[in-house]
Amino acid sequence: MPHSIEAEQQLLGAILTNNDVYDRIAAIIGPQHFYDPVHARIFEIAAARIAKNALASPVTLKAFLEQDEGLKELGGPAYLARLAGAAISSFAVRDYAQMIYDLAIRRELIALGQEISSKAGKVDVSSEPKEQIVEAEQRLYKLGEQGQSESGFQSFLRAVTDAVNVANAAYQRGGGMAGISTGLVDLDKKLGGLHPSDLLILAGRPSMGKTSLATNIAFNVAKAYRRGVKHDGTEGAVDGGVVGFFSLEMSAEQLAGRILAEAAEISSHKIRQGDMTEGEFRQFVEAAKTLESCPLFIDDTPALPISQLAARARRLKRTHGLDLLIIDYLQLCRGTADNRVNEIAEISMGMKAIAKELNIPVIALSQLSRQVESRDDKRPQLSDLRESGSIEQDADCVLFVYRGEYYKEREKPDEADLTAMEKWMTDMERLHGKAEVIIGKQRHGPIGTVELSFEAQFTRFGNLVKPWQQQDSGPEF
Repeated sequence: MPHSIEAEQQLLGAILTNNDVYDRIAAIIGPQHFYDPVHARIFEIAAARIAKNALASPVTLKAFLEQDEGLKELGGPAYLARLAGAAISSFAVRDYAQMIYDLAIRRELIALGQEISSKAGKVDVSSEPKEQIVEAEQRLYKLGEQGQSESGFQSFLRAVTDAVNVANAAYQRGGGMAGISTGLVDLDKKLGGLHPSDLLILAGRPSMGKTSLATNIAFNVAKAYRRGVKHDGTEGAVDGGVVGFFSLEMSAEQLAGRILAEAAEISSHKIRQGDMTEGEFRQFVEAAKTLESCPLFIDDTPALPISQLAARARRLKRTHGLDLLIIDYLQLCRGTADNRVNEIAEISMGMKAIAKELNIPVIALSQLSRQVESRDDKRPQLSDLRESGSIEQDADCVLFVYRGEYYKEREKPDEADLTAMEKWMTDMERLHGKAEVIIGKQRHGPIGTVELSFEAQFTRFGNLVKPWQQQDSGPEF
């Protein structure tokens, strides 16, 4: 197997002599890239101490590695002193780090190639060639993105470091959010933004505005996109993000039309009918020009299998980057199971797997069963999620869109009954232009209701101005 023990020794020696060197190579390699497991442990402990602003030297590391069986074979703690003493120079550390990384990737590629070859050689009924291609692509993606094809177990030390980095990102934002902003202030406060590796289910009955809310969030995230150096030193989205939108129900141009209607503030009905004034059409074209550069990618292939959906999301992340994935909607995806309940379970598990693998938030829209309509209070609840209980189990967060105005409108009394008519008009006035997002489940935070404004003609959700905000600061958009 390709490796270089000398390069690993030189790198570790340079770090133990001068801890500042670590910052120059931390973005290139991790403990998993070392060929010698003892070197990997030395690097991991040194990195943890440096992250805490503590000294990592042969003397300080000796206490942590005194009982290490592997180190004993290399000569015990004296080996640490030999590493530091043999370090020639620190100026070449980046070259050593790159060399160690490249050799690790070669080893992984050899192992992966052998595994693919042996699997393909076995003619097995349960292992279809298509499945093998998807699995191979998934492993190669992980290798290209993270420098390893399989994660396996990781030490608690590494998991703790990752957790501290997430908390640090939230702290650096002034205690705002660790996740991506939806552009809806009150929703962000409840959710703390959209978090990587989370699966969010956005559910509602037809005409409640599920797709509208999803396109609003997609537009807000893509519009706010700004690339730069993040707090962990890597390059990526420092604000907003690149959005992938799987529109299994609507065509790409219909979806783009909705987003344009919202941006141009022209009724989508007017756009569809072509019933626009010259001024409105100019406004529409101007909005289209400003949105040209938005990093929003739409795939409108109908009835996509979940494995294909994952492969396309991987490809988008590799080619353009990907910070948020939206799927409209879950029940239109296809699985391999013969039973509908098992198929939906496979799809929801697949979506959670995509969120974890690509380390991005995934918003999947979902239909609700008709039993909502038979209740007096038409606000949805978790038991209304259609076709499978696995949706609520796999989801980190379940959001329901509810518009009381929609139901109240259909309860219009006879105009002859003045008392009932007056009450109905009062209720309609109170509910007009308002929507609720009910958080039915949230793994990392509270449940509750968020009130939003809803402009039906532009199919746009917005931040609702509270009475106390009107007095001093005016509308908040």
